[in-house]
Amino acid sequence: MGPLAGVKVVELVGLGPGPFAGMLLADMGAEVLRVDRVDEVAKIDHSLPATSAMNRGKQSIAIDLKQPEGLETLLRLTDRADAFFEVFRPGVAERLGFGPDACLARNPRLVYGRLTGWGQDGPYAQAAGHDIDYIALAGALEPLGRAGQPPTPPINVLGDFAGGGMLLAWGMACALVERASSGLGQVVDAAMVDGAATMLAPFYAARASGFWGPRGTNFLDSGAPFYDTYETADRHWIAIGAVEPHFYAELLRRIGADDLDVADQYDRSTWPATRARLKDIFESRTRAQWCADLEMTDACFSPVLSPTEAPMHPHAVARHAFLEINGAPQPAPAPRFSRTPAEVAGPPTHVGDDTDTALAAWGFAPDEIAARRASGAIG
Repeated sequence: MGPLAGVKVVELVGLGPGPFAGMLLADMGAEVLRVDRVDEVAKIDHSLPATSAMNRGKQSIAIDLKQPEGLETLLRLTDRADAFFEVFRPGVAERLGFGPDACLARNPRLVYGRLTGWGQDGPYAQAAGHDIDYIALAGALEPLGRAGQPPTPPINVLGDFAGGGMLLAWGMACALVERASSGLGQVVDAAMVDGAATMLAPFYAARASGFWGPRGTNFLDSGAPFYDTYETADRHWIAIGAVEPHFYAELLRRIGADDLDVADQYDRSTWPATRARLKDIFESRTRAQWCADLEMTDACFSPVLSPTEAPMHPHAVARHAFLEINGAPQPAPAPRFSRTPAEVAGPPTHVGDDTDTALAAWGFAPDEIAARRASGAIG
């Protein structure tokens, strides 16, 4: 049982960052009930297993929120919940009848989470956007990439997942802790633009002071040859992060680069020649050969693994860092706890698979469930 055991959460279905927040809460032991759309039920091929990691450890019910009975079903669920979250644009939940005022009036202890790109207020609040837009406005996209090249959008982990889903889960957990002393719930406004800015916290002052320079010219953004990726003889890649002089010295010794002087490490005028020398050295051998010589040493080396390779690496295997559920690899719950270990409560389920059993567990009588199914309010 994880540290959130006993916490009941209602998750209103949405795009990736929302389900990701629900996954984090479920991994920590919360009982997460996912509310899906009724019209999605017919699209499911039940001959195939559900494999989305973000739906693991949850139950799924399907509700038509456009029907009065569907809305009333959702509100009754929030009555019994410790936390509820939605991912609509500001004002949509209010128009549909389950905004914070409506839910907290019924259940003052409810933690009500709201996940959006731009936040609940501000000039951009009603604008459409995606991860790339949120991190751009936050100042988190401009620094990413190599010198002389355009900003390079990462996959949508910085805004959507780290700055969005994880921020929401963190905020809701904080509100649950506060509720233990106040007895009251509250609204958590998690905006991806805010979360992306939080991820970049050290760099605003560093850029303003001149300590951190333009894109691709710094120690940690591919500017320095001792902190970069290099291609190997077999067209794979390796990563080097030998920032400190003693680690850099160890790297040079192990790769046989006796012609490079450790004393020149931070002399930017030497960086182009050093990079060219390291490129030639690393291209001379395969990734496996470099792993044999450099892995688990103080050279600050790692192979650049693909998502299909990472779960099979010996370090990941030794730490049980990945699981396989319904035939698909997934990261194991993290972080780890000494007394209340987190675990996956169950495999992903299809949309609406648990409607009857979940509603019964949340206090609905059999005749109420049958009536709602007959009316099409649930599926």
